[in-house]
Amino acid sequence: MGAEGNNLIVTHIPVMPQEVDHFLNCRPGQIILDCTVGEGGHASRLAEKISPGGTLIGIDRDGEAIEVARRQLNRFGESIKLEQSNFRDLREVIQSRGIEKLDGILFDLGVNSSQLQDPGRGFSFRADGPLDMRMDNREESQASDLVNRLGRKELEWIIREYGEERFAGRISRRIVEERASRPILSTTRLAQIVTDALPGRGKIHPATRTFQAIRIYLNGELDALEQALPEAISMLKSGGRICVISFHSLEDRIVKFEFRRWDRQEGMLRILTRKPVRPGIEEVRRNPRSRSAKLRAAEKL
Repeated sequence: MGAEGNNLIVTHIPVMPQEVDHFLNCRPGQIILDCTVGEGGHASRLAEKISPGGTLIGIDRDGEAIEVARRQLNRFGESIKLEQSNFRDLREVIQSRGIEKLDGILFDLGVNSSQLQDPGRGFSFRADGPLDMRMDNREESQASDLVNRLGRKELEWIIREYGEERFAGRISRRIVEERASRPILSTTRLAQIVTDALPGRGKIHPATRTFQAIRIYLNGELDALEQALPEAISMLKSGGRICVISFHSLEDRIVKFEFRRWDRQEGMLRILTRKPVRPGIEEVRRNPRSRSAKLRAAEKL
């Protein structure tokens, strides 16, 4: 998946596919869980490797992504099981299918290319659209609800905590001032408000961290990851592997901590990547959104 940056995404390209293949080391007949199936980029490669006789279960919060993945993976027939769900509920999803243990698990975090490309989803500050940002359209609260209803201090905390934005105070004050005249309902208006609040332009778009913060908070992304990782590790078979691709430091910190806890305290995990694996220069050139990706992998003992 990915995080928005300086380049618009025009096609869906799975990030670090060869590295995922290497660390998951999938073989025919295995049961693999793709916790963020998205448009099926990684899932297609994994399904090839576990055929014949394997099963790939793909879950995603985004119903539109599930439908795209269904078409993409249709050629694999009954070996593919897809379900719209939050990966924090992965144990329930797996056990409802009569499965107790898994051979491999993949998390590819962040937003997918179709979410960024569709202005109607409200994830991107580069195109005008409703300030939505819901990964699951069945949820009621949208980003516009947070931006227009939360107090200044709470907005400041969200932008600083989840966006790691040092000018969170300036931005939250400007948001509160601007919404007093009329509600902030579009992506481009929020982006302009944030831009006007900052003292200058850096290497990334001024609104990048604020949009990230609002999206993460609205969708409860870090809480879901903290809940899902221990469940995922506990459901691996001995010798089973888990691979996580993250796109910013907050996600990577959670993965690093959880892997170390299961390695050192629980003694049930062998970390395969002492330092996160980064995409190569050639991949970043082909797929600029991969530049911030970090991959961590581990094996269940």
